[in-house]
Formats: sequence, structure tokens, C-alpha cells
Amino acid sequence: MLGLSYNGLPYCGWQSQPGACGVQNHLEHALAQFLGRATRTVCAGRTDAGVHAVGQVVHLDTTASRDLFSWVRGVNAFLPRDIAVQWARTQILPTFDARRSAYQRRYRYVLRNHAVRPALDQGRVGWTHRPLDLDRLREAAQCLIGEHDFSAFRSSECQALSPVKTLHAIEISRQGDYIIFDLRANAFLHHMVRNLVGSLLAVGNQSKPPSWLADVLHSRDRRLAAPTFMPDGLYFLGPNYPAEFALPEPPHQIGLLI
Repeated sequence: MLGLSYNGLPYCGWQSQPGACGVQNHLEHALAQFLGRATRTVCAGRTDAGVHAVGQVVHLDTTASRDLFSWVRGVNAFLPRDIAVQWARTQILPTFDARRSAYQRRYRYVLRNHAVRPALDQGRVGWTHRPLDLDRLREAAQCLIGEHDFSAFRSSECQALSPVKTLHAIEISRQGDYIIFDLRANAFLHHMVRNLVGSLLAVGNQSKPPSWLADVLHSRDRRLAAPTFMPDGLYFLGPNYPAEFALPEPPHQIGLLI
């Protein structure tokens, strides 16, 4: 069991791809070098191209015996500098599955709201130059809380069996020129967070009234929502698991910026 962080900018997402551009490709290549044999991994939540992760969790089956310290340092020795194992656990209960055992997942979107595009944090934050009204954003977001059919915010390529998900919380705050969107749900659909953020921005910049978001949600029609927003500022903070598995809690902060 490994906790992983990565900068998603150079990669085509988490999932292994024929061109070996996925984070999974690089992790499994590093594991093969570390263990001396090929191994497959299962992650808690797939991320899209350009999306970052702070607390990704993966599991793998192996008979190899290594110290926890060796798992971290050893695997990292074979990984690119923008992918790093943060912690390792062994002998997890046999019922554990990185994806199926998670009861909640957390995402954060970091948005630069300024007239000038980002430079030093380019690729790490989203950007919109139009001023945003925080009160309007928060008012519109309230309709999203709870169990809903999120088809209006679902990618046409989504493979989820059901569009019904439970959004436990969405918190929106401002730190200087940055607006932070924190979302917690039992699970997310493909592009769901980016589609929600894009639609919220249409309300925040006064292009749409706050009531518009509820109308889009209830319509279940993807064509009525805003376009999918850029991936740059999206971070998978990680999953939450039952206490019986005794795994580290997902982090709450992302570096010095936020």
C-alpha cells in the first residue's frame, strides 16, 4: 500500500496508456525495477491529464518483504522527480481495496482570479480574469450538496455505472488573488469537478444568476452547463477510509501557496 503525490502536468492522467504517458506507467515501471518483477497497481481515484495528486493511494499484491522505509526510498529512486511515494504500509487487512474501500474522496481546485495570467504557478492553478463574487459562488453551490444525479456535469466518456453521487460538502474561500474550492463526495464522475467549477464561475462572474445552477443540475443535460474548465488547478487530495485500516489521513494543505 503506497501513498503517492505527483505533478500531473507532464502526464496524460493516472491510467496506464500504450504510449506509457500515464502516472501508473511510471509507478509500475519503478516497482518492477525495485521488486525485480512486473506488478499491477490499483488506485483510489483516477485523475485526468494535467490533474495533480497530493494523497493518491494505491495497492498492489506482492510477496516481497521490505522495510517501510525501503519501500519509500527504493521506489522513489526509480520514479521521475515529479512523482513521489510519501508513505508505505504492509499487511493491510485482506478486505482492503484502494478504490472500493474508500467511503469519501476529496478534491481541491485552486483558481487565480486576477487580470493577469499566472507565471510562477502556471500549470498549478486555474485562471480567470473576470472578477468573481464569493457570495454568489457560495449561494449557487448550496444546491449541489446531497445526493443528486450529476449527469449535467458528467463527461460523455465517463464509465461510472451511475451518475448519482453524494456531494458531502463544497467550501469556497478566498486567499488574496486565489479562490479555493474544496469538494468532498463519496465518488466523482469523469470531469465532474471541472464541470462544476466552470458552471460556478458563470454565476460568480454574473453571467448567470445563482438559481441557474440548480436548473442545470435538475435538467441532467450536459449541454446546458458551462464548458469543462482547465485541469491546471485541480488536486486530488485523496480518499478517506474506515479507521480499521489505520491509514494516514489525506493532507489538508498543498505546499506553501495554498
